[in-house]
Order: sequence, then C-alpha cells, then structure tokens
Amino acid sequence: MNSNMNKQVLFSMRSIGKTYGTTEVLKNIDMEIYRGEVIGLIGENGAGKSTLLKIIAGVEQATAGTIEMNGKPYNAKDVLDANRQGIGMVFQEQSLILNLTVAQNIFLGREKPYSTGRIINWGKMNAGAVKVLSRIGIDKTIQPNKKVYDLNFVSRQMVEIAKVLDIIMLSSDTGALLLLDEPTTVLSGDEIKILFDEIRKIIEKGVSVVFVSHRLDEILEITERIYIFKDGECAGLVDTKKADINFLYERMVGRATSGTYYLVDEQTPPSEEVLLTVKGLNKFGYFKDVNFELRRGEVLGFCGVEGSGKEELCAVLCGDEPYTSGTVTIKGKRVKSLSSPAAALKKSVLSIPRDRRMGGMLGMMPVSDNIIVSSLSKISTCGVFSGKKIKGIASYWVDKMGVKCEGINERIDRLSGGNAQKVIFSRVISSGSEVLILNHPTRGVDVGAKGELYKAIREITGAGRAVILLGDTLDECIGLSSRILVMKDGCIQKEFSCSAGEKPEQVDVVKYMM
Repeated sequence: MNSNMNKQVLFSMRSIGKTYGTTEVLKNIDMEIYRGEVIGLIGENGAGKSTLLKIIAGVEQATAGTIEMNGKPYNAKDVLDANRQGIGMVFQEQSLILNLTVAQNIFLGREKPYSTGRIINWGKMNAGAVKVLSRIGIDKTIQPNKKVYDLNFVSRQMVEIAKVLDIIMLSSDTGALLLLDEPTTVLSGDEIKILFDEIRKIIEKGVSVVFVSHRLDEILEITERIYIFKDGECAGLVDTKKADINFLYERMVGRATSGTYYLVDEQTPPSEEVLLTVKGLNKFGYFKDVNFELRRGEVLGFCGVEGSGKEELCAVLCGDEPYTSGTVTIKGKRVKSLSSPAAALKKSVLSIPRDRRMGGMLGMMPVSDNIIVSSLSKISTCGVFSGKKIKGIASYWVDKMGVKCEGINERIDRLSGGNAQKVIFSRVISSGSEVLILNHPTRGVDVGAKGELYKAIREITGAGRAVILLGDTLDECIGLSSRILVMKDGCIQKEFSCSAGEKPEQVDVVKYMM
C-alpha cells in the first residue's frame, strides 16, 4: 500500500504551464505535496525548476493550469502575499537588501509588532531578530544590528534561511510550505547539518519542504519523494528509497554517469614556465606568509574550510582586495599593486567570482555584453566596437557552452542560475587572460553541464593557460587539479601532487584542513 495514501495533501498543481513570449518553459506540470514531507526537485539547468518555485512563491504567474493549497484555490500576487498564505522561499540568488540591517531584513514588511505609529522600536526588533537567528544557532555569530553588506556570503545565506523559516512557522497550524532553491551551495558541512536538522524539526510540525539541489547525495539524504524535470516537463516521480545517484543522473540527462567525470585522462602536465609567483603574501587578519608558484598549463587547487583564508587570497589575486605585505610576480614582472579587477585584467589575471549575482553578472545587460565585457580591447579599433565581432564571439560561446537562452540579446538575469554561470565562464575563457581564478565555478550548475565546464578547463590548460581553483567540493578540487595546497587558519599546511595517476584520497587532504 502507498504510504502516502493516508497523508493530507497540502499543495497541488494541475497542468501548470509558463511561457515567455514564444518560449514555453513549463509544460503541463502536475505536482502534489503532502503535509510534513520533503520533496526533491532535480533537473538540468533550464529544466524549469526555479521557474516553478517562483510561480509558487508569487514572483511569477503561471500562464496555464490551476493551483490549490489546503483544498482551496491558491494565487499569490507577490512574495508578501505568498508569505501571508504560508509559503516562503529561499532564493538561489539571495534576496536580502544589503544596506539594511539583519533585523530589518528579517522583519521587512512585518514591522508592525515593533512599531508605535510610525516609530519603530529598534531594540525590540533586534531582540526579536535574536530569537529568529537562535532557531538555527547563529545568534552568537551574527548580530541583528549588523548591515547585511558587512556579512560574508555564507552568513547572508543563513540569515535568509532563518528569515523564511520564521515567516512560514507563523502559518504552520494551517499548513506551511518552505521552498529551498539551492540553499546549500555556499554552506559548510556543519552548516548543512544544521539546516537539515532544522528541516527535520519543522516537518514534524506539519511544514512541507520543496528542496532543489544539484548535489544528488543531499537530495537522497533529506527527501521522501523526488520529481525529475527535463526540458520544462516532469520526466518522472520516484520514491527516494528506491533511487540512487546513477539512477537520478540518467533520468535527468538521458545518459549514465562516466567514471572519467573529471576528464583525468585529458589532464596535461604543467610546463616549467612560471606564470605567477607569490612570496610572503599577507593580508592582516586573514592569511599570512603564503608562498607558491603557478605554472603554465597547471590547475592549482586550494582546499580549506570556511575561514581558512583561501577566499581572501583569491580576492587579493584578482584585485578585489588589497594585501598587507609580500610580493606578486606575473610573467617575470613584479606587480606593485593589484588595485582593482581591471588592473588585474591588464596583468592577464581574471576570475569567476563566487557570488555571480553581486560580482559577476551585469544583470540588466544581454548575454552578448556579459560575454565580451572582459575582451573589449580585442574587439575594438580606435575605440570603435564591431557589432559583427560581438555577435560572432557571443554566438560561438553560447553554442560551445550549451547556454540555454532565447538568443544572445536575452538579459542574463532572466537565465537560470546555471546558464548564467556558463555565460560568466565564457567571459573568462574568451578574455584571453593567462591566469584564471575559478572561485566555485560550478556552483549551481547541474551534473550534466558540469562536464562541459570540466572539458573547458582541460582545454584552457591544454592551451597553456593556468588556473587557480577553489572547487565546489573537495572531490571536484582533487579531480581537476594538478596540485593542491591545503590552507588552515590563514596558512598553507600541506601540498599534494594531483597528477593524473597520483590523486590523493579525500581523507588525507581533510586531516590538514581541520
């Protein structure tokens, strides 16, 4: 007998469709969500997952079909309307307002309990925020009066999760629905455990959760049922206990996984030529006495937990942040200052930022402009840009990277997160820069598309360029790298060779990280 037979349906969708112009992104979607369950939603980038969540959350409106919640018609005009009806969403691209405090963000649109007339009692609001933050154990590390722009990306994610949990718990008696769109992409293992523990607590109270992740092991760990999307349609529904990673992968992309996932056979040994030398590099409070060389054709991976200093090191090398002391030499010439990303680009250093929304996307610009923005010097003559060259370059990379879009003139902020990442990746490769800093380049990219990016990395190093890599997972960093440097507490603790036939075990690397 189906264990769901006796469960109460909280939320249902029938024949949901969504079109943008002439493009149909969702087709005849049927879905049922029971009270107190976690369902997984998986599929390649552009499969329609985020669009469906946005319809449920009130960000978008369906163009076909019907929706019910608690057996009654459901239609959310906007996010706040959805919140009032017991539905909240943690967005893949964070939605916090950076120049407001943590408390102001948590209670945005819900200030009335903390105000008298038009005057807000900030002390009372901050105290309320502490209670919200304490639910997931971050009240000691994140202050309610702190401006969000002063928080790192991980802390912002945790604040957003705490905020949405607080909103929906107000409606848990009548049934609430939490939508999580790639919530773990920037979280550490300990933070993911906290999140999963909190999910298990709220489903015991009757809250339902839709969990979207490209990390299939997480889907298998936390969900009860899994909806599989492909090309805007539901390609299957499976009980989690009957699935494994290979099964899900094959249903998503139409082919089996490969044992050569990281294309190790295509890994080429680096040459003797040194492109980048770092000596005695320090950034006060973050890292100290960092020394390494980066050779032509090499993928140099940096491993370490959050706070190890690896993120700040990359920020220094790509010109985002200044360093305190030490020397940086590029192609044999000492660099006095990497004062900005533009200055680093002139020295042939370019990065894919960890936060593509804040640091990578020109959100209101078309795909074409986002691809060529770091290659302007190559496509201009006396300051005049060739539209034909722009179109040719952009079209080539859209085709090569398999970017799903209506065309090169579509705005990048209308693409799925993974397709936007492919556009940014295309920009970095096409720039011609010889030192590429890839900071979590596959974050939010589905398992099928990752293979395309891995192949591009192999082509980059095969052509004699060099890569500094902060992998999305330790396994990815080991699989792609020629060499690994492990950081802990701001210092390099260990170096590992990662040649094609000499990959270290994860456990050997981890013991130097912790």
